[in-house]
Amino acid sequence: MNALILAAGYATRLYPLTLNRAKPLLPIGGKPIIQWVIEQLEPAPDLERIIVITNNRFADDFSDWTNSYRPGRPIAFQVINDGSNSDSDKLGAIGDIFFAAQKADLFSTDLLVVAGDNLFSESLAGFAKFGSEHSATLGVYNVQSLEQARKYNELTTNPAGIVTKFIEKPQNPTSTICGIALYYYQPEVLHQLATYLAEENNPDQPGRFVQWLHQRIDVFTYPIGGIWYDIGSYETLAEADRLFSGLGRQSASNP
Repeated sequence: MNALILAAGYATRLYPLTLNRAKPLLPIGGKPIIQWVIEQLEPAPDLERIIVITNNRFADDFSDWTNSYRPGRPIAFQVINDGSNSDSDKLGAIGDIFFAAQKADLFSTDLLVVAGDNLFSESLAGFAKFGSEHSATLGVYNVQSLEQARKYNELTTNPAGIVTKFIEKPQNPTSTICGIALYYYQPEVLHQLATYLAEENNPDQPGRFVQWLHQRIDVFTYPIGGIWYDIGSYETLAEADRLFSGLGRQSASNP
């Protein structure tokens, strides 16, 4: 299994904080957001390689960081530059997944995809194991309010947890259980990215691919426990820093 971290956005809502630093490299609880993500990926026993896809502005920064980071076990790192220089010429999240799959030859192996600005308090090993048993898996989380759900998506599932409806950015959601930017795709699904993009579907917002995909194959869901944060504003950045600083202190006192 490989893991792909999406880190090619420009985080314009956090300007000027992110003018010269990529959002996943911002510190939370004393370490970069991306480190929190990687530390929750490391327990997945089948993980062989972590690929970070970013843009021309921040590629060197990610290369420097991955070269200095020491994982808890042997894992290969690769940083891919998608060639974009601003929000106006970016490839979009789905475009970046396809670009990385081509550049790093990812089409023959299972791929876990996660947004680099997401924070998890618990290991993603269970998600990876479940995903390895299904063609496509979407991580889901209870965002607690319908107002929050409007920022994400509305989905329904059958008793087996297979997506039966998925609407990205709904106007009037009826559930607080939402898909998050955490996906597990087996090779047959990765090959469908070319079809999705050739049809000129939206190359951004990775949930759009799920919206398209679930009408063609079974997309399973997996509930993510613990604390999950999507860093999108100064408010969520400050709140996450406060919460995850506490988690860091707990870990230090309970080795």
